[in-house]
Amino acid sequence: MGIDFYRREGEGYALVASTRTNKDGRTDKPLMAGDAFKPGSYQIVFHVAAYYRGLGMPLAEPAFLDTVPVQFSIADGKAHYHVPLLTTPWSYATYRGS
Repeated sequence: MGIDFYRREGEGYALVASTRTNKDGRTDKPLMAGDAFKPGSYQIVFHVAAYYRGLGMPLAEPAFLDTVPVQFSIADGKAHYHVPLLTTPWSYATYRGS
């Protein structure tokens, strides 16, 4: 699944990284690490419709879920943050993972 990762800057968001998940549904490396990992507000945009279309699943046009933005904040730059998305073409859930 395609993922775009943004950091809040002023009234909007600035793109930090774009990547894809692997066959296990995870990114091959963290979206942020080292000095880049700091407190602030962020957004991950998951490209859900494109993912399911890539699997050959027929979806309505437009798809019920196209992209899923998940906005979250990091308060502790030394803590571990894992933001999974559990999805179907018609629903999703997210949480702070371990």
